[in-house]
Amino acid sequence: MATVQLSRSIRIRKTSKKTVFPSQITNEHESLIMVKKLFATSISCITYLRGLFPESSYGERHLDDLSLKILREDKKCPGSLHIIKWIQGCFDALEKRYLRMAVLTLYTNPKEPEKVTEIYQFKFKYTKEGATMDFDSSNTSFESGTNSEDIKKASVLLIRKLYMLMQNLGPLPNDVILTMTLHYYNAVTPNDYQPPGFKEGVSSHFLLFEGEPVNLQVGMVSTGFHSMKVKVTTEATRVSDLESSLFQESGTTEIAHQGLDCDEEEEECNTEIQKMNFVCSQQSSERSRKKRKVSEPVKVLIPDRK
Repeated sequence: MATVQLSRSIRIRKTSKKTVFPSQITNEHESLIMVKKLFATSISCITYLRGLFPESSYGERHLDDLSLKILREDKKCPGSLHIIKWIQGCFDALEKRYLRMAVLTLYTNPKEPEKVTEIYQFKFKYTKEGATMDFDSSNTSFESGTNSEDIKKASVLLIRKLYMLMQNLGPLPNDVILTMTLHYYNAVTPNDYQPPGFKEGVSSHFLLFEGEPVNLQVGMVSTGFHSMKVKVTTEATRVSDLESSLFQESGTTEIAHQGLDCDEEEEECNTEIQKMNFVCSQQSSERSRKKRKVSEPVKVLIPDRK
């Protein structure tokens, strides 16, 4: 599978006809379309360059001079159909302004889904003015507001960084299982709400990591109506050749065991450092003891990586 992953690369085009993102963002509806497309493009980028699905599961779109692979329904690959349903479920939660974070997780042992090998976090925020997607890195930050050109630049930058990261990560284990958990803004999300393709999940406060994990900040895009922040957690051995600018400012030693992002307003989290795992634990207050609503897929996904 390493061969499949390494053989896939980003292609440069001088001209492009089919564009990925809308040309302007002037209202909440256009912002929502932008964030949906950015989320779907990011998931497609990850699954393509990590070699999770065959070439037939992707169509081609263009972003400036970049030729991108976008997931499409492929009846020959049931896995691609499942993850498209997950993306559509996220769209439903985004439309209702319920979704706080989508976490794409890869693990190897079906009996130990809490022991993960790679994590992709997509964190969303909503404002009265509109939607934003924010990029966090050590040297670049965009707060685009309603400036369509700035939003496009930030989006292109995020996709470029994601492609660069995916192309330079070491290979995944041969047998991986894919799942996605959705976390919500509890104050506005009905208790019985489940997006299409998802069921009620278990709210776990910790994940065990195979090997030594390291966090990589990809970035954040903001439209003035929504924001989306992207972070990747993988094994340190897979990122030995990456530039230091992709790492969190604190460096790999301190961040190696950090857990899932916790919302600043809804959750107060601290980090417990342990050698074989990383834990996101809530402070012992009545507020943090409240059960957090979490959704998980009706069925986990075993990619076809032949």
